[in-house]
Amino acid sequence: MLALLIVLSAEAALAHAVTLGDKGYIQEITGPQIIPFLYLGAKHMVTGYDHILFLFGVIFFLYGMREIGLYVTLFAVGHSTTMLLGVWFNFGINAYIIDAIIGFSVVYKALDNLGAFRKWFGVQPDTRLATLIFGFLHGFGLASKIIEYDISQDGLLTNLIAFNVGVEIGQLTALAAILVLMRRWRASPSFGQQAYTANVIMIGLGFYLMGFQLIGLALA
Repeated sequence: MLALLIVLSAEAALAHAVTLGDKGYIQEITGPQIIPFLYLGAKHMVTGYDHILFLFGVIFFLYGMREIGLYVTLFAVGHSTTMLLGVWFNFGINAYIIDAIIGFSVVYKALDNLGAFRKWFGVQPDTRLATLIFGFLHGFGLASKIIEYDISQDGLLTNLIAFNVGVEIGQLTALAAILVLMRRWRASPSFGQQAYTANVIMIGLGFYLMGFQLIGLALA
């Protein structure tokens, strides 16, 4: 598991980037293109390693499907809102800064899972509110990238909605895979010890993402 996360982290700093082929396609097409944007949205989420890491952290200690559904919905609402509004009103955040913040969201959630805030400060932040807020920030990450590619205004709303639906399809696909693995893992008698190690690894990966982006900002 550690080896897999390290391999994925090699491209994690580019998690919001759009491949050259997709970039060219986005820039060239006009009018409503529902199926292509559904595909692009799903592809973004499935290959968005920072999204998946954060989602993994969010559901790490959630067992009931109703509770999992609540947190995933909060993340989806936040992600969708800022992605749609950010592109529609042409409002983005510097890609290095927002991706560094997204890396911080992974660190935050892993620390939360370890009970660090209660131990350090004697308080437990509202995990639902934090999930919603970080959802907003993750959405700005994608909006900032889409804005860079100057997407056509012809059919913009339809394409953005299709892209967002694709993102949610990708999120549910990733979530289903995570839950299958988590169910097997939780059945292991060593889950408690391994859970601590896994969250420490997430902290390291989150700091890696932050550092990569801040170095990029300094060199830009």
